[in-house]
Amino acid sequence: MILRMQQELDLDSVIRHRIKGLRQAHGWSLDVLAERCFLSPSTLSRIETGHRRIALDQLVPIARALGTTLDQLVELASDDDVVIRPTRDEARGMTLWPLAGDRTPQGLTVAKMRVTATVESAIDDALGVHPGREWFTVLTGAVHLRLGDRTVYVTAGEAAEFSTMLPHGIFAADGPAELLIILTRDGEVAHLFQPIGSSRGTPNE
Repeated sequence: MILRMQQELDLDSVIRHRIKGLRQAHGWSLDVLAERCFLSPSTLSRIETGHRRIALDQLVPIARALGTTLDQLVELASDDDVVIRPTRDEARGMTLWPLAGDRTPQGLTVAKMRVTATVESAIDDALGVHPGREWFTVLTGAVHLRLGDRTVYVTAGEAAEFSTMLPHGIFAADGPAELLIILTRDGEVAHLFQPIGSSRGTPNE
């Protein structure tokens, strides 16, 4: 019973902070938000400061006015996924940090990638093929992007977009390089390697 009460208090506090934070992010005063959700400024003020208990029939118009949903407003977030564990393919000289816990509504995954293998040291099956497209921008260093028989040099600050139906691979050009890469679902499967410290096998492309 005590634990349940504490959880309710925690959620109540989270909701209040979200309402105030979203209101301020919009640059709205209490008067502006009150007009948009058909509540009085004094009621909103008491809600934000914890001097009034939040009722469900108040949350719905508040969420709508703030451009969010009721589910997002009352979700009790967890910090279990704060630390992002990298996955690594030592044979291909790549380490990958998936930066989104869930894929975007467009079915894309955003990840940070570190590459150390060069074109010369690449293993025989280093060039992959799968449906979709990929995009990346080079954060540090430079890379050689292999597209079939072509090799494209991409340096820090530059970006590339290409069809992954071409045999392709990304390799370090002048030492280790770091990228921000956007993958489609097929690309996500192809690039998700064995987690560091895991005994599981590496998925096949």
